[in-house]
Amino acid sequence: MDLSAPTRPLVISMGDPTGIGPEVTAKAWQALCHGPTPFCVLGDPALYSSVPTQPISEVSEAPQVFCDALPVLKGFEAPGVVVGQPNPAHAGVILGAIEHGVDLVLSGQALALVTAPIAKSVLMAAGFSHPGHTEFLGALLATTPFEQTRGPVMMLAVEGLRVVPVTIHCALSEVPSRLTQEAIVHAALVTAEALQRDLGLKAPRLVVAALNPHAGEDGAFGDEEARVIAPAVAALQAMGLQVRGPLPADSLFHSEARATFDAAICMYHDQALIPLKALDFWGGVNATLGLPIIRTSPDHGTGFDIAGRGIARAESMIAAIQMAAAMAHGRMTS
Repeated sequence: MDLSAPTRPLVISMGDPTGIGPEVTAKAWQALCHGPTPFCVLGDPALYSSVPTQPISEVSEAPQVFCDALPVLKGFEAPGVVVGQPNPAHAGVILGAIEHGVDLVLSGQALALVTAPIAKSVLMAAGFSHPGHTEFLGALLATTPFEQTRGPVMMLAVEGLRVVPVTIHCALSEVPSRLTQEAIVHAALVTAEALQRDLGLKAPRLVVAALNPHAGEDGAFGDEEARVIAPAVAALQAMGLQVRGPLPADSLFHSEARATFDAAICMYHDQALIPLKALDFWGGVNATLGLPIIRTSPDHGTGFDIAGRGIARAESMIAAIQMAAAMAHGRMTS
């Protein structure tokens, strides 16, 4: 894929300033500073002192300085940062960076938004009412025009595997009651449209995982497959999508099976995340599908316990930046 140098950069929100977000962002710049896609950070320049930085006033300045220094957009200082010690007083600047990043992409000044990790408990202590980035972005963009099926839908990706959980952050005991035909159809539609529009797959192949062992064993181990999941698959097939399922999850993720589909629609969080992290623990990317903007994120948390020690691994942030660039390129050329 030709990712020749764009005139617009990506933007990276700083995430929690006391976590590993600044460290992995700085390391990502070191790895990518001579690459085709520049980016700038919405954060406090003091957080990125391990690499050369260049304060900028407009994101349009980022491509000119990117090879020599990490561009940092002015206006997102985070006072009183103690690395590894999260502070609800930073909630305003954390959320402000995300909101401004959304505005920059919506206005066409930036190609895509990459978000460094946040700590939900820290933000909630300051009055934040959303379970995480995905839901917050969905709320921010709820009234923005978008011609595709609207998300947000969370997709996790590594080389060779993409997974989409229908239910996300809830107790396992709540999953059966939250699974509906409508929820499965919606997640699959958003996924198929995003694979077409943003990743260039003209006819994406989806599989839908069963909920119960052995896909319910003809009702012996549960009836969700016959009552909810199979009708959702039939509805998707009637719409012309290439979809198979429900298929037993324990035989869905070996190498030969993965070669037969482009994304797996999973019924709950760990059903999706365990095979993904077993395949590539360090390189996972979280992408929010079905939004008017491209947004990706590293698939890890704030790492308060290792923050400031210089040992945080940046593979996931690097992959998130590269995927955001590829998706933005795909959307522009679709």
